[in-house]
Amino acid sequence: MSTSLATTLALALLGLGALAYVTWPLLRRRGDALDPGGDDERISLEAEKVAALRTIRELEADREAGHLLEADYAEMRGHYEARAASVLRRLDALPPPARSARPGGPPPASAPWSRQPAVLGSAGIAVLVFGVVLGVLVTRYTTPAPVEGQPSESGAPGPPRGPLALGDVPGGPGGAARPLPREMLQGMLQAARASLEAGRYQEAIAAYKAILKRDPRNVDAITHLGLILALAGHAEGALEAFDRALQIDADYGEALWYKGTVLAEAKQDDAGAIAAWERFVRVSAPGPDREQALTRIREAKARLAH
Repeated sequence: MSTSLATTLALALLGLGALAYVTWPLLRRRGDALDPGGDDERISLEAEKVAALRTIRELEADREAGHLLEADYAEMRGHYEARAASVLRRLDALPPPARSARPGGPPPASAPWSRQPAVLGSAGIAVLVFGVVLGVLVTRYTTPAPVEGQPSESGAPGPPRGPLALGDVPGGPGGAARPLPREMLQGMLQAARASLEAGRYQEAIAAYKAILKRDPRNVDAITHLGLILALAGHAEGALEAFDRALQIDADYGEALWYKGTVLAEAKQDDAGAIAAWERFVRVSAPGPDREQALTRIREAKARLAH
């Protein structure tokens, strides 16, 4: 089995476990909040269809503005059109919309603003564009180029270095990729975080690796790769990632918060957790996160006192 295949299988396994752990409460709340209307799928697909046209226009605008190379544009559009075709096939396969069962009754209430096609279309744009752009950027910028005179990865002896191989990203054998414009970097970070929060862990991993290929000292990407490791049960790797981020920015709040959490919950190291959370409190603005850190500090100190 090749290294890349083994890595893919490992990511699939860790992603399933972490997905169940993180997204189940979200899915329960989401299921309680939405009405199970029969037309929900049609509304969602119609919104994606509208988003398709907008996305093509946005890609064309980015190319004309010089934000996309011609080769990138062609490849992204090809990926996107394949996704859009799948949406259209699903629409065609749906049964005709049901007629109202109470023609004489009062007119149905209008859909809330959050369910309107325009709003859903905006969400569809974000999802579809992320899938297209991520597919291209990850393929292009996370696969190291083979070095002349060295064996390829598939022929190299020894096991893979872990599911995320954090050390392979910055300064790998492929050399440094050309830097990203600030606006594109921020967009990739936002898309990666959205993918992480939605439980699409493999997409998030690939996106953060693509960012680190261009910006090896990006503490946001390093920290959130550490978070994914923590969710998968790799506490040591997670702590290594958090420490790497804190070496770059000793006051980076999210790395301090997650480091304290992993130390307390996975390593039962309350003293270490207290140190991380106390620094988090010092660098954080007043608010719920700071109050929660103070609560956890009190709880950890109480455990140490027993």
